[in-house]
Amino acid sequence: MMAVDLRGVTTVLLPGTGSDDDYVYRAFASALHEVGAVVVTPRPQPQRLVAGYRDALDEAAAAGPVAVGGVSIGAAVAVEWALAHPDGAIAVLAALPAWTGSPVTAPAAMTARHSAEVLRRDGLVAATAQMRASSPRWLGDELTRSWVAQWPALPDAMDEAAGYTAPTCPQLEALTAPLGVAAATDDPVHPLEVGMEWVSAAPRAALRTVTLDDMGADPAVLGAACVAALNEASERTP
Repeated sequence: MMAVDLRGVTTVLLPGTGSDDDYVYRAFASALHEVGAVVVTPRPQPQRLVAGYRDALDEAAAAGPVAVGGVSIGAAVAVEWALAHPDGAIAVLAALPAWTGSPVTAPAAMTARHSAEVLRRDGLVAATAQMRASSPRWLGDELTRSWVAQWPALPDAMDEAAGYTAPTCPQLEALTAPLGVAAATDDPVHPLEVGMEWVSAAPRAALRTVTLDDMGADPAVLGAACVAALNEASERTP
């Protein structure tokens, strides 16, 4: 198998819950531009988070096959779309996958539900202060910006994300596109084990790891890790 060729390919990247298109662009654009991809980062619509992502993928694919991906729930929705459109997805880039299948006990889902509750109870300013106190500084800075932009619909987006059922292992086994996964070795909200589970299940998949400090110093390491994993995955025989 040859490494996937993304030259001229529209590549749609979806943000994680509470994050935004600005961050996902900075995370992925450098590595994807190096391989000639056309990067598209739709702005999240917090009042219809998942539906908005699906619409953006459908719109991008109207002109032909695309590569898809994203961060956290964005990665899960991208995989779901690729499974539903096997002839439309050339490749999948999954950064920080948060859970497989049911979200009920997933740390990311529990965090989202808690954040939604605090936002509704205490308001944006107080909830943001609490978030910053328990987050790495770089992450607090990123989310402070994106939370303000998505207020007041942000709690609804968080609740929707927390109830989203991600692809299961049997579903991932049917993924025909190569899958590049990037996971952090020290992120309790997006456990490394989930990334390993996705890669173990998908027929053509590979994993690269980063750390939270790596991402804080330069978000582009996340996209670079995904692209490196994708290149390895695409060379594998299913």
